[in-house]
Amino acid sequence: MSDLFSIFNTSASALTAQSVRLNTVASNLANATTPAKTPEATYKSKQVLFQTVIDQEDPDRAAMPVRVSGIVESNALPIPTYEPNHPQANENGYVFRPAISVVEEMANMMSASRSYEANVEVMTTTRQLLQRTLQVGQS
Repeated sequence: MSDLFSIFNTSASALTAQSVRLNTVASNLANATTPAKTPEATYKSKQVLFQTVIDQEDPDRAAMPVRVSGIVESNALPIPTYEPNHPQANENGYVFRPAISVVEEMANMMSASRSYEANVEVMTTTRQLLQRTLQVGQS
């Protein structure tokens, strides 16, 4: 029975982690075309780092929860574009945009979304197993 509860903990931690990932991707997409006057002021895309958590009560490591260990900024150089009439243009007529691939971000979003859905399904199935286990005990 405790194995089923550890599955809940693992899936719940994965849901939280994927939620952070989805929010980060949304932020990257929202800022993908945001112009800046200087390279330093340009938005830098962010990526979520995951880490498994070793559960001391689970020596077989059958269910290892995951957590967000950090969010790192990209070190990709901003893309300068010559737009002398843009309100954000510098004295040389350039604006700087983030080096964000919308296609990669969309793929990342789809991956996070599918992972989130899979963990919801695991939790639903586990809940059904727990209910059936309790019903067997009532017979």
